[in-house]
Amino acid sequence: MKKGLFILFAVFGGFAMTVTAQDNPFGGGTPPSAELGKCYAKCYIPSQYETVTEQVLTKAAATRLETVPAKYETATETVLVKEAYTKLVPVPATFETVTEQMLIKEAGTKLVPVAPVFETVTEKVLVSEASTRWTMKKDKNCMSADPNDCFVACYEEVPERYTTYTSSVLKTPATVKEVAIDAQYKTVTKKVVKSPATTKTIDVPAEYATITKKVLASPATTVEKTSDAQYKTITKRQLVKQGAYSDWREILCDNKVTNYTVRQIQQALTAAGYDVGPAGADNVLGGDTRAALMQYQKDNSLPVGNLNIETLQKLGIKY
Repeated sequence: MKKGLFILFAVFGGFAMTVTAQDNPFGGGTPPSAELGKCYAKCYIPSQYETVTEQVLTKAAATRLETVPAKYETATETVLVKEAYTKLVPVPATFETVTEQMLIKEAGTKLVPVAPVFETVTEKVLVSEASTRWTMKKDKNCMSADPNDCFVACYEEVPERYTTYTSSVLKTPATVKEVAIDAQYKTVTKKVVKSPATTKTIDVPAEYATITKKVLASPATTVEKTSDAQYKTITKRQLVKQGAYSDWREILCDNKVTNYTVRQIQQALTAAGYDVGPAGADNVLGGDTRAALMQYQKDNSLPVGNLNIETLQKLGIKY
C-alpha cells in the first residue's frame, strides 16, 4: 500500500483536506491526468434490468340474462296558483358628494443638517506568490446518499494573495440647507341630494304549478349478454448486469457550475420528460432537480451521483 499523500477536490461544502491512500474510499490510484481546470470522481454505474411480461386468465368468458327495466314517459299539466297583479316599489333617493379644501398650516421653510462626506484611500500589499496543488473537497452537486461517493480530485492554481490597508479622508465638511415646507390642507366632504325618493309600479306575473305523472311506455324484458374472458398482465424484472463503481470519470468543476449551467440541465431534463420541481428552471440545483438528474442517469445507464461529463454530453449541455 502506498504511504504517499494525495489530495482530492470536490464541490461540496467549499473546503479542502488531505487524506492518505488508506483513507481513500475508492482504494489506491489517482485521476488520469494532473491538468489545471479538470476534476475527476468515482461514479456508480447502476444495475441493468430487462422486463418480462405474461398474460394470466383471471375470469373465464360467460353468458348471463339481464333485465331491461320498463320505460315510462312523463305527462304534465299546468295549474294556476296565483293571479297576476301589480305593486308599488320604493326608489331610494340618490346623493352626490361635494368636497372643500380647508387650510390647516401655512407654508414655510426649515434648516436641515447635511452630513460630512469622506473618501476611502486603499493600498494593496503582496502576501504570498501564486502556486499550484492537488486539493480534495466534497462535491456539493453529488447526489449519492453515501458521502464517500462524493470525493473529487483536481489539480488547481492557487492565486497570489494581497492584503489591503484602508483609511478615510474628509472630502466635504458638514453643512446645513434650507428646505421648503408645503402648506397643509384638510378636505371637508358633505353629501347633497341629487334626486329625491320616489316609487315605481312593477307587474308581478301569475304563478303556476306543474302536475307530473308517469305513463308506461314499454314493459320490462330480459336480454342475454355475453362477457369476454378477462386477463391480467404480470411483469417481472430480471437482472442483466450488476451495478458497480466505475474508474475515475471527469466531472464538472465547481467554478464551472454556474446558474446558466444549472438552468441548461433543468431545461434538458424537462424536455426529456423529467420533473425538476414546481419552480421549473429556477437556476437552483435543488432536491427535485438532483432526483430528476439521478433518475435520468439510471434510465440511460450513465455514471450516477454527480455532474459527470458523460451525463452533460448526453443532455447536450454547454459548459
